Amino acid sequence: MKTMNITIKVESDLVQDAKVLAAKRGTSLSRLVAEQLREMVQQDQIYAAAKNNALNHLRRGFDLQWEKPASRETLHDRENLR
Repeated sequence: MKTMNITIKVESDLVQDAKVLAAKRGTSLSRLVAEQLREMVQQDQIYAAAKNNALNHLRRGFDLQWEKPASRETLHDRENLR
């Protein structure tokens, strides 16, 4: 995959802490940032796919097997109770 250089502005304290973190993980700061960006983009793509899937289900609707209940008159028919 082709790579590109980018320039970002980050607080110097954060840069120092990130360098230490990268060293603890045995990687470079550049690779650490790239991996985090890749993870964020991947999670966003997964979320978007799940959202689209859910919206498609809502558009199609769900078969709840609903039946219209009996009318009030039928339910309270006193003649049949005698």
